[in-house]
Amino acid sequence: MHKVFNRLLFALSSAGVLAGVGSALFYALPEKAIPPAFPPAKDPYPTGIYADGIIESAQSHGANVNLYPEVPGVVRAILVAEGQRVPKGTPLLVIDDSVQRATVEQDHAQAMAARAVLAELRAEPRKETLEVSVAQVIAARASLRTARDSWHKQYRSWRLDPKSVSKDALDSAHNAVRVARGNLLVARRQLQLTRAGAWVYDIQNQERQAQALEQAYASADALLAKYVLRAPADSVVLAVNAAVGGYLSPQGVYDTYTQGFDPAIVLGHVDRGDLQLRCYVDEVLIPRLPPSEKLTGTMFVQGTTQGIPLEFLRVQPYVTPKIELSNERLERVDLRVLPLIFRFRPPPNLDVYPGQLVDVYLGGEAEIASKPLLDPPDAGT
Repeated sequence: MHKVFNRLLFALSSAGVLAGVGSALFYALPEKAIPPAFPPAKDPYPTGIYADGIIESAQSHGANVNLYPEVPGVVRAILVAEGQRVPKGTPLLVIDDSVQRATVEQDHAQAMAARAVLAELRAEPRKETLEVSVAQVIAARASLRTARDSWHKQYRSWRLDPKSVSKDALDSAHNAVRVARGNLLVARRQLQLTRAGAWVYDIQNQERQAQALEQAYASADALLAKYVLRAPADSVVLAVNAAVGGYLSPQGVYDTYTQGFDPAIVLGHVDRGDLQLRCYVDEVLIPRLPPSEKLTGTMFVQGTTQGIPLEFLRVQPYVTPKIELSNERLERVDLRVLPLIFRFRPPPNLDVYPGQLVDVYLGGEAEIASKPLLDPPDAGT
């Protein structure tokens, strides 16, 4: 029984060893490579330089126009749709302006009130006020005449009989004349002041206050216009990232997926004849670039093998960190690129759009003559 058990154990061990060796041999066999989703682009130059590229609208100064509001607020209305052509000055987006509009109305009312006070000062003396001053002078003269008559009567009585009028009554009558004379002098001075009108310094001070309030109103009204986002030039709406009811800040619209800020609206051109390419050449490859007058290039849309000739326009003479295409740095070293701008005309059988990433090969005029730009028709899509 013991021998049978040992034989069985030996047989199982041998089978395990054979299974392990077989598994090792099976998994050691090389796997067949997965074919690419589309054939890679071929370098049309003998010594071509590869660069990443992005299609953009043809702009004389930069790429597409990214619009950001100058004031924050809740989006009240979006007046355009993506793909719509808009002339210069067209309202694109409206931000809630209820608070700012109330501020403008308040500033306007204050400016109008200050102007009214200034007009009042310039119109002085008022006819009714002048008549009151004249009447006060007449009344003061009458009071003075009454006081003098009373004093003269008491004085003549005192001269005839000193006991007929007390000394105290005579002094009171004399003082009443003095008071009436002073009141007349005050009334005359008040009449002169009324006729002179407003003081020149009061007018100047009110003029400055009116100007300050009018400037505050103009500033508030100009800020109110910022609550409407308008097209800065004739263009096409490429993207609308804002939504009605969403909050919009001068930094743009917060994207919960990318956790970054996008422009509220992107404008550009999508005409097939108004597209250009911006490619980025690594700084280590810059010395290999041909001279500008001989520089040419070929663009390959990802997913195709059809080459599109490029016409060199200009170089952006500033080497920047390599973050333009992804907006973030993934390298652990400082890699920098030089932007080059080309013009191209898309072929009729291929649609391209601004923002599309492409592969670019750069070379010289002499190199391109040695190899055709386009592959045979059956090689592409």
